[in-house]
Amino acid sequence: MTLALFDLDNTLLSGDSDYLWGRFLVAQGIVDADEYEQRNQGFYDQYRQGTLDIFEFLAFQLQPLAVHPPEQLQQWRELFVERMIAPIMLPAARELIDRHRSQGDTPVIITATNRFITEPIAQHFGVDHLIATEPEKHDGRYTGQATGVPCFKAGKVERLTQWMAESGEDLAHSWFYSDSHNDLPLLEQVTNPVAVDPDDTLRETAEKRGWPIISLRS
Repeated sequence: MTLALFDLDNTLLSGDSDYLWGRFLVAQGIVDADEYEQRNQGFYDQYRQGTLDIFEFLAFQLQPLAVHPPEQLQQWRELFVERMIAPIMLPAARELIDRHRSQGDTPVIITATNRFITEPIAQHFGVDHLIATEPEKHDGRYTGQATGVPCFKAGKVERLTQWMAESGEDLAHSWFYSDSHNDLPLLEQVTNPVAVDPDDTLRETAEKRGWPIISLRS
């Protein structure tokens, strides 16, 4: 089957779930507001600039998962998806996923954002296959660390390659939709790269290479 790969944040969503999770923790009083929000914004700015140290960011972002029991985290996550994610799930993104599925393609969401945040979002989009950064668990609790290769920049290619080896899929006739220049390593690997509401760097690259540029936002 043909793979239809989708970035999540600012592609299928009109916002960034990683960043919004931090905003949610602040709004709920779960973390120190001033310090956490400042660092959260700083990491988001670095991501957009292409200078993010993914390991430094993950140490920051996954730490709250280690502090609280899984049952509490699940409750917070349900509220987070309801309040902050459902309103930014783009109808045109659903239509695009459904169109690929109706053509017999296999939709896959591939995202740097960790699985704890993104798993219910993929479910809401009706996508069974999710490749994401994996938070480590030990004895049923999160450790605050990531495990394996972070699904970021060239790491997306590595993680996808591992997934294809396990699933028997390949990149023949494949598609990848993304908004970010951070995804250029994977965009360069697929048959059909598509820039979706792209940042300036990706837009410039797409224009030079003749890649389609589309918008999923009204």
